[in-house]
Amino acid sequence: MLPQTDVLIVGGGPVGLGLGIELVRRGIRAVVIEKHETIHSVPKGQNLTQRTGEHFQAWGVSGQIREASVIPREFGSFGLTSYGSLTSGICYDWFNRSGVREFYAADNERLPQYVTERVLRRRLTGLGGDLLLGCEVVSLRQSEEEVELGFSDPRGARRKLRARFAVGCDGSHSSVRRLAGITQSVDDHSKRMGLMVFRSERLDRILDRYPGKSFFHIMRPHLQGYWQFLGRVDLDGTWFYHSPVETGKIDHKAHLQDAVGGEFDVDLLYSGFWDLRFAVVDNFRRGRVFVAGDAAHSHPPYGGFGINLGFEDARNLGWKLAAELAGWAGADLLQSYNAERRGVFVSTADDFILRMIQDDAEFLRRFSPDRDSAEFAAAWQRRADGGDADVVEYCPHYSGSPIVAANSGPGPGAKGRHRHDAIAGAHLSPQRLADGGMSSERLGDGFTLIGIGISGEHMLNYGREAEAAGIPMAGLELEASESTGRWNASVILVRPDHFVAFASKRPPDSIGTWLRRSVGSAE
Repeated sequence: MLPQTDVLIVGGGPVGLGLGIELVRRGIRAVVIEKHETIHSVPKGQNLTQRTGEHFQAWGVSGQIREASVIPREFGSFGLTSYGSLTSGICYDWFNRSGVREFYAADNERLPQYVTERVLRRRLTGLGGDLLLGCEVVSLRQSEEEVELGFSDPRGARRKLRARFAVGCDGSHSSVRRLAGITQSVDDHSKRMGLMVFRSERLDRILDRYPGKSFFHIMRPHLQGYWQFLGRVDLDGTWFYHSPVETGKIDHKAHLQDAVGGEFDVDLLYSGFWDLRFAVVDNFRRGRVFVAGDAAHSHPPYGGFGINLGFEDARNLGWKLAAELAGWAGADLLQSYNAERRGVFVSTADDFILRMIQDDAEFLRRFSPDRDSAEFAAAWQRRADGGDADVVEYCPHYSGSPIVAANSGPGPGAKGRHRHDAIAGAHLSPQRLADGGMSSERLGDGFTLIGIGISGEHMLNYGREAEAAGIPMAGLELEASESTGRWNASVILVRPDHFVAFASKRPPDSIGTWLRRSVGSAE
């Protein structure tokens, strides 16, 4: 009996919807199963990077996302770090995402996750993807040929669906992860965190002193490096707030006023708790079952990395599943999803989020304006001078991946340096072309081979190699210019997710070896 669809996606949040769109637009049959019939109203996952903007372009939703945004772009990029309280006057600008705009083909956005989900739902169903709401997965069985999921529908009836593959995008308490027997490693900080969503007219006026700021990080000695974090949901007085809390009942108004350092009205809309921990699965795949987003990795919502990591999971896995289902993937392509994405998450957690907590704790231990104001001021200025370092250095890459050229090195990670050079394993920066267009607009859905100032005969031979290997590859012949010269290469093989698979300063006689490696085929 043939499977009823190609891919079953459990979890209709942003990552599951993004993966569904990625697959359906590639001609893959996909069904998204979501247990909730309505979209939640908690404003998480707001800080979207330029790279996520590129995903929106690929998925055809950039215009809809911009129209749905409730915060202008000039507010969406800027943050502030403050010592003691938000009104202490000891502060500096922090985490300006727009500082790396030139390396991407899209702007960053800021909008609540529930707004993003509404846009993605419409796009998925508009492309012909299936979205089953009110359905909760209760069983999973897999064989060498297929995966079968059992679930209850909105009426409580039991149903089953079969597919070639299944992907769990169902959050940090993933049923798919548990049912598939995928294990995870957890770093539990034993820290209880509170989340509050509230409205306040006066808080907007208090924070007018910080024009254009959307999010605020408050450092306080007694918190030992853990954050109090305040962010705008919109420009109409709605805010969210995270903070370490003690067990027991919380005086929400007093807690918020203490963090801000002044009195203001608080109309509480939502309050809840979560446990601060880092978790990552030991393998993103087991047989025909994969996990993505929070089902694969979770961490504190510091720096706005979570939803962006999940979208990249979807983009990475999507083209690889499509290649497998279309018959041009090598034997090792699907396993490269784990090799590439796990390393990026571990590095994000260790080199950025955990390191931020540790750096703050060390600073608060060593420096205090009450003990030595001059020493504190000098150390605070050093922090201010490096306030955007985490934006500049956050540059996920797949160097060391088994499916990119020049794969020696420690492996994929998140820390690096934004640059225009075309380097195997790195994201390809966009460049302005001689005709006024952008290079990113000319990249295909399959592989793209960019030839810069090389002979048409070379490009023709490379195209024949791709055709003989059955690998979809478009050729893009460009003139040498100051702009394309930034890539510092004459031949660049670009993957479907717009990372570089291979780059060379001189045209090689053959690209067959690199093509085969890029799709996971043994050399």
